[in-house]
Amino acid sequence: MLLSTARLTLRRFREDDAAALAAYRSDPGVARYQSWDAPVPVAQARALIASSRARDPRAPGWFQYAIEREGVLIGDIGVNLHANLMQAEIGFTLAPGCQGHGYATEAVGRVLEHLFEEEGLHRVSAECDARNLRSARLMERLGFRREGLRRAHTWSKGEWTDDLLYGLLADEWRRPPSPA
Repeated sequence: MLLSTARLTLRRFREDDAAALAAYRSDPGVARYQSWDAPVPVAQARALIASSRARDPRAPGWFQYAIEREGVLIGDIGVNLHANLMQAEIGFTLAPGCQGHGYATEAVGRVLEHLFEEEGLHRVSAECDARNLRSARLMERLGFRREGLRRAHTWSKGEWTDDLLYGLLADEWRRPPSPA
C-alpha cells in the first residue's frame, strides 16, 4: 500500500523505521495527548511495526501508515476500519521538528482522499484531547465537524481529560488544495 502527495509518501512501516518511530514517539510533547507514555523503547517500536506489517489495510482493525519525507520517517497515521467496511476512525502523530509545515494536513488529507474516493467509505471519525488545539484545528481545516465534547471522559497520565469528537461524511469531503 503506497499513497503519495506532492511532498510525502505514505507507506507500510519497514523494520528499519524502529529507531525513528521510537525517537519521535518518545518526545514528551508528542506523547502528551497520546495513549502511550514516553519514552518509547525501540523494542516497543519494533513490536508496533511488526504488528502493522502483518495487517491488511482493507481488513477491519487498525493499520498504521508510515509518513515519509525525502526518505525520512516523520510520522504515522492510524486508520481503524470498522467491521462494516464503510466507516473508519483515524489518528495521527508527527515528529516535533516536522510540525507546523503542513505535513500532517497533507498526509491526513491524502488518507481521507483514499478512504472516501478510492475505498468508498461513508464516514471517518476522529477524537482528540480537548487541549490538543493543533489537532482540533487540523481536523476542522480538513472539513471534519465537531460532533461532541465528552467531559472528563478519559483517564490519561494521571488526570481526567475532555475528548473532542469529530466526524466527516463522504458527501462533505472536499480534497484540500496541494501545498505550494
